[in-house]
Amino acid sequence: MSPTVRTARHDDYDDVVELTSDVWPDRAMSDYIPDVFRDWVDADGPDRKTLVVDVDGQAVGLCQAVMLTETEAWFQGMRVDPAYRGKGFGSLLTERLVEWAADAGAEVGRNMVFSWNEAGLGQSLAAGFEPVTSFRFAYPEPRGETPEMSVGNDPGAAWDYWRESDGRDVLSGLALDSGERWALSTLTRETLDSLATAEAVLTVGDDDPRGMAPRVRTTEADGERLAEYAVGVWSDVDAARALFAAIAADAATLGVAATRVLIPETPRHVAQAAYAGGSVDECPDFVFEIDGLEALS
Repeated sequence: MSPTVRTARHDDYDDVVELTSDVWPDRAMSDYIPDVFRDWVDADGPDRKTLVVDVDGQAVGLCQAVMLTETEAWFQGMRVDPAYRGKGFGSLLTERLVEWAADAGAEVGRNMVFSWNEAGLGQSLAAGFEPVTSFRFAYPEPRGETPEMSVGNDPGAAWDYWRESDGRDVLSGLALDSGERWALSTLTRETLDSLATAEAVLTVGDDDPRGMAPRVRTTEADGERLAEYAVGVWSDVDAARALFAAIAADAATLGVAATRVLIPETPRHVAQAAYAGGSVDECPDFVFEIDGLEALS
């Protein structure tokens, strides 16, 4: 057995379906990779690369790297066939993609792992990633509400609040990326300016903002339209209620069926989101990173 790392091809599809068929046997959820694999192959280019580990003509491992910004890379879809785990194939894929990302200009690379995915957590550490932050999603239901605080679409006020918020510190400055749906990148003032025009940057509070939530996109998920908010941060429980009411009202005007809001993983944020916004994910997600990629180029 001599593993080879190579670019993914369309004819790897059946192997990818097989290697992802039993990734989380104790979870009532299917893997999204078969649904997106062909699109990943088609999209390979200067800003993204999809690799497989080939053993005797069979793809037994998979991972993709995407350049989110000029200096930030995202690694996703790390999968290794259960029959080939423990052989270092995940680290082999990561090494090759780290080299690719460094050559593309990345200074830092990150990935995300479900907190309950013990194999994925260990694989990330073995590949050289270090834990950097954690978060959950909250899901306020779209409905016509009137928040108890004034609501604005003000990227300047949102930036001022974000820059000083404890949520930004917890999240290491990260929020949902505006281009890659399941990725996090550094939230910048320029991003907020762009989202205020293309989507909305919700702020609550009169003179001084007490919370913010930029809408990053609307998309299709499980056959329903979904409004996604890059991050939600707020100062106290009253601000949380106002912010989640503003999100619910904003989503209702879009006619979407559901929402998804990234929130910091702290007792305060999770408890207040559950109180003010309804449904919150049962478990957090962890973000890992490899820094100093520029030294490899």
